[in-house]
Amino acid sequence: MAEEIQKFKVTIDGITIDVDPGTTILNAARQIGGEIVPPAMCYYSKLEGSGGKCRTCLVKVSKGSEKDPRPMPKLVASCRTTVMDGMEVLNITAPEVVEARKAVVEMLLINHPLDCPVCDQAGECKLQDLGYEHGALQQRYEFERRTFERIDIGDKIQLHMNRCILCYRCVFVANQLTEKREHGILNRGDHAEISTFIHQALDHDFIGNVIDVCPVGALTDKTFRFKNRVWFTKPVNAHCNCSKCSGKVTLWYKGTDVIRVTARKDEFDEVEEFICNECRFERKHTDDWVLEEPTKVSDQSVIASNHYEAFNPPAVIKNDPQLKEANVEQLARSEKLK
Repeated sequence: MAEEIQKFKVTIDGITIDVDPGTTILNAARQIGGEIVPPAMCYYSKLEGSGGKCRTCLVKVSKGSEKDPRPMPKLVASCRTTVMDGMEVLNITAPEVVEARKAVVEMLLINHPLDCPVCDQAGECKLQDLGYEHGALQQRYEFERRTFERIDIGDKIQLHMNRCILCYRCVFVANQLTEKREHGILNRGDHAEISTFIHQALDHDFIGNVIDVCPVGALTDKTFRFKNRVWFTKPVNAHCNCSKCSGKVTLWYKGTDVIRVTARKDEFDEVEEFICNECRFERKHTDDWVLEEPTKVSDQSVIASNHYEAFNPPAVIKNDPQLKEANVEQLARSEKLK
């Protein structure tokens, strides 16, 4: 009979939960959910070794454990700090954490260009969300920003290094999903950049996943660039029989056209299952897929402004005179999106 694992009790912002030993503070907070979950720009649960780079998930440990109740002297990265039995953690309830997170955001934005109006990541950019929630009204940085030329690191992937925050997610994807190291960090300090060796192309079957894991608009899909804004599209879950990957994807529709294919993501914006390049770049027709249901979108996401609950909702309204009369405005909007 297997020995039962003893749970650790941890309290985060006054909410207590039992977790397995070895669980990080961040993942313990994710089990609770809601606003107390620290933001994470570099940690990715599907990628081994990720985390500890961006420091946006800093929290305050006000009580180390039952055996040693002393508080930790400094704020800690919740993605790399494991819980102890009886630990008490403060996140949004600690003023110093909120202030530190504000400083981290200011640091991340030092070199980041203000090109949201022309960036394809706008509307699903975690740095945008972070800047809105924790950013300062103005920057104190007065020096010239670092700039890089755009480069193609594959026939369908473009790198905008100016936008990169060096979260290393794409490097971990390349290292762990491909047979060889495809790209990495070149140089040091403020000259550090993500790149391939002498601009060699990334041509692995799964290398397109670097686009999905990038939290900003540094890595973009060249087949989708400048085609549309995500809040004007309709995401739909679909699947196909693929010999390389699970074939479970999200199709992004504009009218009846599939303009983008991405891997499905969970509530923490992490990929559920990585998909191959064939599914991502080559299958851009509805006939290639079996449609399932509209993708669930958070009410806080800008994509929800164009969301819908079922396929072809106008038909239901048209067949009911009372609904048609009571929902004239909704009908007009639905017809426009059709």
